[in-house]
Amino acid sequence: MRLIPRSFLGRTILMVLIPLIVALLIVANSFFGNHWKKVHATLARTLAGEVATMVHFMNQNNTEAVKMLASDIGINVSINEKLNRPKNDNKSREAGPLVAELQTRIKQPTNVYIDRGKRLIFIDVPTNDNKIATFATSMHRIYSTSAEVFLLWVVGAILIVSILVTPFIVFHTRSIRRIAKAANKFGRGMDVPGFQPSGSLEIREAANAMITMKERLNRYNKTRTDMLNAVGHDLKTPLTRMRLAVETDSASKQDLLHEIDRMSEMVNGYLAFARGEAPEIEQAVELPAMLTRIARNAAPNKKIILDLPPEPVQFYARPNALTSAFTNIIENAARFAKKTLKITEIDSTDSVTVIIEDDGIGIPDDKKERAMQPFVRLDESRSESTGGTGLGLSIAKTAIENHGGQIFLENSDLGGLKVRVVLPL
Repeated sequence: MRLIPRSFLGRTILMVLIPLIVALLIVANSFFGNHWKKVHATLARTLAGEVATMVHFMNQNNTEAVKMLASDIGINVSINEKLNRPKNDNKSREAGPLVAELQTRIKQPTNVYIDRGKRLIFIDVPTNDNKIATFATSMHRIYSTSAEVFLLWVVGAILIVSILVTPFIVFHTRSIRRIAKAANKFGRGMDVPGFQPSGSLEIREAANAMITMKERLNRYNKTRTDMLNAVGHDLKTPLTRMRLAVETDSASKQDLLHEIDRMSEMVNGYLAFARGEAPEIEQAVELPAMLTRIARNAAPNKKIILDLPPEPVQFYARPNALTSAFTNIIENAARFAKKTLKITEIDSTDSVTVIIEDDGIGIPDDKKERAMQPFVRLDESRSESTGGTGLGLSIAKTAIENHGGQIFLENSDLGGLKVRVVLPL
C-alpha cells in the first residue's frame, strides 16, 4: 500500500494538511493539555471540599446545615442503609482527581460511580452510624467538556482549510495536466488549437517555455527541410555545367576548378549551418577587440569607422559562436560596402547594442525579413559573382538568439544596410 499518493493533487493536499494537523496537535498538547489538567484539578478540589464539609456536618448530626448547603451548591444528598452499585470508577480519567482529593479530606473509604448515560456522578461515603451517605451531582462539576469542543474545532478547522484549499489546488493541477497533454501532442508532431497558458506565474512560464520550444523545433525541422532542398538545387546547377562542359569538350582545367571551389564553398556553408553551435562554456568577452579584429580582416581595403567605448561593460558569452555571428555580419557588410564600413557599440545597464553599417546598395524594406531566412539570396545584392549560400545572416541570427539577443535589419544613414544587434547583459 502506498502511503504517499502519486498524483500532484494528492501530494499537495497532504503537504498542506499534514503541517496544519501537526501544528494543531502541538498546540493542543502543549497549551490545552495543561489547561485541561488545571481545570479538572480545580473542579475536583472544589467538589471534594464541599462533600467533606457536608460529611463533617453529618457526623455532628447537623442535618439542617447539610440540607441548606446541598441546596445552595446543587448536590442531592441521600442516606441509604445499603447500596448495590456496579463497579466503581475510582480510577477513571474523570473520577481519578476527585478520589485523590476526597482521600486527603475524608478519613473514610469513599467510592465514586459515574452514570455516563445520565451524565451524573455519585459519591458514596460511610457515616458514623454505619449507613451510606450518597452525594449526587452533575458530571459538569468534575469534568469539563471543553476538551471535546476543542477537538471538534480542530477537526472543523482542518475541514474548512481542506474545502478552501482544494479548489485552488485542483485549478493548478488542471493547468499542469493541460500542459502535459499539450506536450504529449507536441511531441507527436500534432498541434493543440486554442492552447493558452493558465494557472500561476510559474505554470504559465513553463507553458510559454514549452510553446517556445515547439516553435524552435518547428523552425529547426523547416530549416533542415529547406537545407536539403537548397543542397539539391544549388549543387545541381554547377554539376550540370560541369557535365555539359565535359561532354562538349569545352571544359578547361581552370573552369572546372572554379566550379569545384564554388561547390566546396556551398558544402562548407551547409555543413556549418547543419552543425550549428558546438557546446561552449560562457566566458568574459571583450566586444571592442573582437569587432575591431573582425572588421580589419574583413575589409582591409575599405575605410573602417569604429565608435567603441573605451571601457566596455563586462559581457559573458560563448566566444566562438559570437565571433562566428559577427564575422558573418561584418563580412557581409564589407562585401557590399562601396568605400565605408562603420561599427558602433552602445552599452547600457542591461544590454549591449552593436550596429554594423555600410554604404552599399542595402536591402529593400520588403525583403529585409526574407534576408535572414536560411538559403535565401536576394537578386539585387546576392549572386554567384559575390559568392555566398544565403546562410550568413541566418547563422548569425541563430547565434544571437541563442544568447538571448535580437538582430534587426534597418536602413543606414550611409546609404546601405544597418544591422543592429541587441544582446542582454
